[in-house]
Amino acid sequence: MEKVIDEKKQGSTLVMEPKKENSRKLFIESYGCQMNFSDSEIVASILAKEGFNTTNQLEDADLVLVNTCSIREKAEQTVRKRLEKYNAVKRKNPKMKVGVLGCMAERLKEKFLEEEKIVDLVVGPDAYKDLPNLIDEVEEGRNAVNVILSKEETYGDVSPVRLQTNGVSAFVSITRGCDNMCTFCVVPFTRGRERSRDPQSILEEVNDLAEKGFKEITLLGQNVDSYLWYGGGLKKDFSKASEIQKATAVNFAGLLDLVAKAQPKMRIRFSTSNPQDMTLDVIEAMAKHKNICKYIHLPVQSGSDRILKKMNRLHTREEYFELIDNIRKIIPDCAISQDMITGFPTETEEDHQDTLSLMEYVKYDFGFMFAYSERPGTMAGRKFEDDIPEKVKKRRLQEVIDLQQKHSHYRTQQHLGKVEEVLIEKESKKSDLHWSGRNTQNTMVVFPKENYKVGDFVNVKILDCTTATLIGEPVGYSDNN
Repeated sequence: MEKVIDEKKQGSTLVMEPKKENSRKLFIESYGCQMNFSDSEIVASILAKEGFNTTNQLEDADLVLVNTCSIREKAEQTVRKRLEKYNAVKRKNPKMKVGVLGCMAERLKEKFLEEEKIVDLVVGPDAYKDLPNLIDEVEEGRNAVNVILSKEETYGDVSPVRLQTNGVSAFVSITRGCDNMCTFCVVPFTRGRERSRDPQSILEEVNDLAEKGFKEITLLGQNVDSYLWYGGGLKKDFSKASEIQKATAVNFAGLLDLVAKAQPKMRIRFSTSNPQDMTLDVIEAMAKHKNICKYIHLPVQSGSDRILKKMNRLHTREEYFELIDNIRKIIPDCAISQDMITGFPTETEEDHQDTLSLMEYVKYDFGFMFAYSERPGTMAGRKFEDDIPEKVKKRRLQEVIDLQQKHSHYRTQQHLGKVEEVLIEKESKKSDLHWSGRNTQNTMVVFPKENYKVGDFVNVKILDCTTATLIGEPVGYSDNN
């Protein structure tokens, strides 16, 4: 997860190793959450069997797909601007087909074809296996739409290709959908009900990644703490499971334990957690295994009990503090990050001050902060007036960002003088003489290259820091190599 403190979201063009026998070219661009990037790898895998190699040259593409995000209005505006760019290219290459994937496709459905004339196919997050049929329809001159949400894990049998990979880190999806129904969130409507993936298929994917030389995985889900495998089906139906199914069920703590034991040399991360669902056994599993990274992304959204209730966040401010205290007690060096929304309907200055005081209590390592954006179809969009002036939203957002900057600097300073294990991921953006990688707390560390290479675990002494980056010198390989 990239550390950001504002609303800037960048799309990413994804490219895989070409197959000689494939003659068609696919340009696929992803926006939004890590799940979208993971889904794009599934799409590329499905279409590779249909004769498509990926390309990062838009002008060369036979098929252009954009994997979309609907979490905020700005994210959707970004996609529409990209479609304008595609349209300009399509005028020069009329045979090029354009498709929209993901949450925005699911939300707008057939309406997308009416609003964006360039679009030939619209495909929701659970319908990617139908892409070959949909592409055939488009090539026969018909627009194609499939936005049917599934009640089962959809892609457990698809082996994703790793796109634009550094060969070091990879995503592994473990759940799809969400049942929490936060009033501001469109995810339950665009990704469907919560369902979990067979742990055996997860272990097989993790083992395969280890054999291919990957050093780190991130277990992905809209709400990983709700992971529950009892033989298939929706989580809400677990009460109907047999006694044998219940006795052999695997929850998220159990899955963490299985994965950590299967690959003790591989780093394990996970995202995203929900405070109301995170249990002590998850924290204890993290503490038990050295290879589970000491970092939790724990969105809170607001520090006000009144606003939390209005958001349908099923925890209170005090319950959140209790969870934070348990994390600090069991894993003292654990890093914690947040999601925060300012200007939610009816938010008062007192509510806003509650958010700032919650941040002072936790002192997050970093955060993802946004002004409230009303999303059509959500409970908040239907029932609540968006009554906070934009100027007030932005002022409160800036105050949250400023406080987070202060806390981020406080947290990075805690690393000074320590020797920490870093997994080298890439060359530093600012210097071709330095490597860049993350420590277990997910903080970026930059240090001189010397004779180390991408994929090495290196012990680094931290000498300096900014609000987001640690600067150090290598002192040797870690025991994890």
